Amino acid sequence: MQTEIIPNISVDCVIFGFDKNSKSLNVLLIERFLKLEDSEVPAVNDYVLRGFHTFENETIDDTANRVLKELTGLEHLYKKQFKVFGDPNRLKNEKDIIWAQNEHFNRRTITIAYYVLLPTDAFQLENNPYKPKWFPVNQLPELGFDHQKIINEAYADLKEKVLYKPIVFELLADKFTIKELQDTFEAILGVEIDNRNFRRKLITKKYIIALDEKQTGVSKKPSQLYMFSKDVYQKIYKESYLINI
Repeated sequence: MQTEIIPNISVDCVIFGFDKNSKSLNVLLIERFLKLEDSEVPAVNDYVLRGFHTFENETIDDTANRVLKELTGLEHLYKKQFKVFGDPNRLKNEKDIIWAQNEHFNRRTITIAYYVLLPTDAFQLENNPYKPKWFPVNQLPELGFDHQKIINEAYADLKEKVLYKPIVFELLADKFTIKELQDTFEAILGVEIDNRNFRRKLITKKYIIALDEKQTGVSKKPSQLYMFSKDVYQKIYKESYLINI
């Protein structure tokens, strides 16, 4: 028996990924393409966030987890529900209306938005049926629906929360250098951070553990590796800034 969807409730996921090679914060998007039978020119050709309607037997979190698993193959990702988007004019552009009609979507759809954090190399894009692509957060292509607004608000929330919650570590590998951690903060906040001051403050944090390991496979002098201890953090947790800029 096919599971029924709730036609006017959906979930959209803003997936942020940090690329340590380009030192950029990126958003994962999928192509939205539609060519009608009576036209050689695509009626719709842009990018959107990955989302889907909620099934009748699901919670909203279940829907988000399903969408993320289908797209990335990953489970137990960090995700934060940050806002509901229910403007009655969300689908106001002609291409959005055409798409909704073709997909039999309800034009009065309310979406619950999440943002997700992971390193860009956490999964492979090749052979992914959704053909996802990473774009720098400040260099996004043309977007469908109100997804530019959703991304903007997710990014604003991320920039605020990263200053007093340890969510930055979700964007890094389990083992990282202090420079990679600094690069991640700089990519999110869009500012340059004094290197020596940052290092001095961060290495005093008891939940940032120095490992008896260094980088491998690098041409320059390998740097010390560190890890974030969630257990230690929770024991000493205080609502205070990780860094002061």
